[in-house]
Amino acid sequence: MSQRVRLDFDGPIATITNDNPDKHNAFDDEMDGRLWEILGELKQRPDVRAVIWRGEGKSWSSGRDVSAIGGGQVAVSHHELMRGGHRGIQQLWEIDAPVIVACKGWSIGGSFQRALLCDIRIAAEGARFRLPEVGFGIIPDTGGVGVLYQMAGHGLVSDMVLTGRVLSADEALAHGVVSRVVPEAELDTTARSMAEQIASSPAVAVKMARDVIRHLALPQLRSSMADEMIYQTFIAKSDDMAEMRAARAEERDPVYRGS
Repeated sequence: MSQRVRLDFDGPIATITNDNPDKHNAFDDEMDGRLWEILGELKQRPDVRAVIWRGEGKSWSSGRDVSAIGGGQVAVSHHELMRGGHRGIQQLWEIDAPVIVACKGWSIGGSFQRALLCDIRIAAEGARFRLPEVGFGIIPDTGGVGVLYQMAGHGLVSDMVLTGRVLSADEALAHGVVSRVVPEAELDTTARSMAEQIASSPAVAVKMARDVIRHLALPQLRSSMADEMIYQTFIAKSDDMAEMRAARAEERDPVYRGS
């Protein structure tokens, strides 16, 4: 069991901690597996009234551990790997307690998208957000694009996805991606205060309010994630992906044909 993702309980408040600070909390398959276990456990804990998701070190999570990509860690197809990832992270929607994400440093790629699937995001001053996937020949595939579109509209999501631009904490606040920006020294205490306020409210009111909010968003998000699974699987077998790999191996400029 990976200790690089931890779950702790303090009364009615649970805390998930990304604890791989030497790699800015980048995730590999083992950490993913532990996260799915944690979310599965939280689904079965009606006594938990609020969840905080935080990170040790300088960043909340820099995304995927690139040193683990292509390492033969799992013997399943690309499509099945994506199905498992979607099922794992969609457990967030089955937890009764709202999830507050305390972002600092970098939140990149799939990790940023996971944060977007949670209920509330707050950011430390200086936090940065990025979706760099297209530059690597793939697309974001964890549902975050759908959430970002709902929050900020076509313009920002297109800019972030197609150019890989970095979004600052203040810009994220202006676009509604995060709801608060606080000094980094106050990030954990702010998240804790918010969790305590939620946990002190009548449980049924919190559940019903959260359900109303989720019912507005989830049908579109499920549809978007289904599209992502199909399109990402196609990209993995596309001529352009083969050309990108060949060009890198041959140290030449790629010639993409859009197929």
